Amino acid sequence: MKIRSLPAPLLCLTLALSSLFLQPLAQAQSSTPATSDAVRDALAKKEGDADNTTLLKETLTAVDKQYSLIRKGQVQLNYELNYAYIGQDKINTDLSSGLATLFSIENSSSHTVTNTMMLDYGVRNNLTANVVMPFISRYADNAGYSGVSHTLGDLGLNVRWQPLEVKRDEPTVTVTGGVRLATGESPFKVDSEKGLATGAGINTFSLGANVTRIVDPVALFGSVNVGYGLKAKHLHQQLSGATLREVKPGASFGFGLGFAYALSYKITTSFSFQESISARSTLTFENAAGTLAKAQTQTQSAGILSIGLGYRFTPKTTVNVTVGAGLTASAPNLSLTMSVPLLLK
Repeated sequence: MKIRSLPAPLLCLTLALSSLFLQPLAQAQSSTPATSDAVRDALAKKEGDADNTTLLKETLTAVDKQYSLIRKGQVQLNYELNYAYIGQDKINTDLSSGLATLFSIENSSSHTVTNTMMLDYGVRNNLTANVVMPFISRYADNAGYSGVSHTLGDLGLNVRWQPLEVKRDEPTVTVTGGVRLATGESPFKVDSEKGLATGAGINTFSLGANVTRIVDPVALFGSVNVGYGLKAKHLHQQLSGATLREVKPGASFGFGLGFAYALSYKITTSFSFQESISARSTLTFENAAGTLAKAQTQTQSAGILSIGLGYRFTPKTTVNVTVGAGLTASAPNLSLTMSVPLLLK
């Protein structure tokens, strides 16, 4: 058997091609330790990065202001932008004759954009006062009215109090209380064919409590609250040939739970569920003959499932974005919220 050698030109070409493939492979093998070090350095905590506990507390603040307090004498200003969409199809039909007549499907929808300024003041280290001022822009498209309304919403005055000293690795309990003033456009006074309501129309009081527990890198939280609204009197709204004179709202009960998780020293994510149940409200009408009659609404339940993401741009600025989906008929179909701290002194 004879072994033939390659011609000199072909041999040189083969060696050159081999060197082209082997050189990058050798470089990749020699750079593996450097690449691992670079990745490890990129994931390491940098100067100015917050620890997971601080970042989780900021995420809880974004989920709901009731989970946070500031120190005595401090002032904090936060801005929140919220978009909510509500859409529904209503079927109108007449079954008085035993047959479905005058059948129609009425579609109604509303888009609400709320710009909210929230001012916190540390009365004591364990007591924080809060003022909430929402500015609402609402667009609605339905059979009765299509248009836009821009006005101030319901003003909120709240306090948050921690009765027990905060200890590491133990749950933190906070008691909350507040009043919401009917400064927005009342749904019981606005003409449904000429404008849109931007408030609840009643003054309400609320009392609640919440618990947080940080188990690095996870923060668990939950809350309960009850609410009571005052009567809305001296009304003159025309509805279906009768005049609405008084509204007595039912009591409300709500709860929420969820958790936040620190993905890194700058990024967190959160998952939460909130449920609010409102008892029946009693409405008093006056007909054309001057006779008063009462009617009751149905019990309403609003459940929302939310997913949030927070990114820490600077030690004092963490932007949080939350997307919520309504789980019940009384809840918004979709909500999108962005919160940004503006000032801390």
